[in-house]
Amino acid sequence: MSNEKELKALVKEKYGEIAEQSKTQNEGSCCGSGCCSDEMYNIMNDDYTNLKGYNPDADLGLGCGLPTAFAKMKEGDTVIDLGSGAGNDAFIARAVVGENGKVIGIDFTEKMIEKARANAEKLGYNNIEFRQGDIEQMPVSANVADVIVSNCVLNLVPNKSNVFKEIYRVLKPGAHFSISDIVLEGQLPDKLKKAAEMYAGCVSGAIQKNTYLELITLAGFKNITVQKEKSILLPDDILANYFSKEEIASFKNSSVGIYSITVYAEKPTETKSCCGPDCCN
Repeated sequence: MSNEKELKALVKEKYGEIAEQSKTQNEGSCCGSGCCSDEMYNIMNDDYTNLKGYNPDADLGLGCGLPTAFAKMKEGDTVIDLGSGAGNDAFIARAVVGENGKVIGIDFTEKMIEKARANAEKLGYNNIEFRQGDIEQMPVSANVADVIVSNCVLNLVPNKSNVFKEIYRVLKPGAHFSISDIVLEGQLPDKLKKAAEMYAGCVSGAIQKNTYLELITLAGFKNITVQKEKSILLPDDILANYFSKEEIASFKNSSVGIYSITVYAEKPTETKSCCGPDCCN
């Protein structure tokens, strides 16, 4: 794959294009989300429509889970949504935290920020804000969030370790996150790893499940729990862009697994700090 700078430019370009489309347009090439799509962006998303706060204008069909349903948010919380897109998860979070809470959405793509702000303005919400920024360097002070959520975004970030360190920095002591993401078990074939479309579609940017969970541990989190896991099956018309019929059959019979997982973890209540020359070499 390309270097980190090129990958980020790819994500900004692809998701800028998606921001200008509706969910229906994004799914227009298939017979529903995930059954016979020739677009990678929408084959993994779950159904949000029954969640309180759902706004169809903010749903572009880009997620791979329902992190807000597992995030243990409560009235008055400050919630940060990483990769907030058009605002879907942020608006659902607001329905939980209420008028006394606060929601901050962070997104890398200007057009997504514009769309999310327009949606918030139409709804008349004054306790939601959307900030443009890189989630490897969040435009947020330390120790401000009660909860962090994210939906199918970290797989788009080349340096996932940096993101978990930033999540740790921004969460209050004792606070937690619930994040849905794509992970792997086994090695993707080189043709998929090298495909830019598969990266922007969240697959070739995914890492091994064990490595993903280890990064969370190394960042300092505790009580790490996989709240939900589901298998992702790539449709044949997508695989046909990269493989012959024989290669498709071989891939399907291989041990490679692509999964959507929702992970919960907590920042310890007490965190270590430097106390002298012997404790933080």
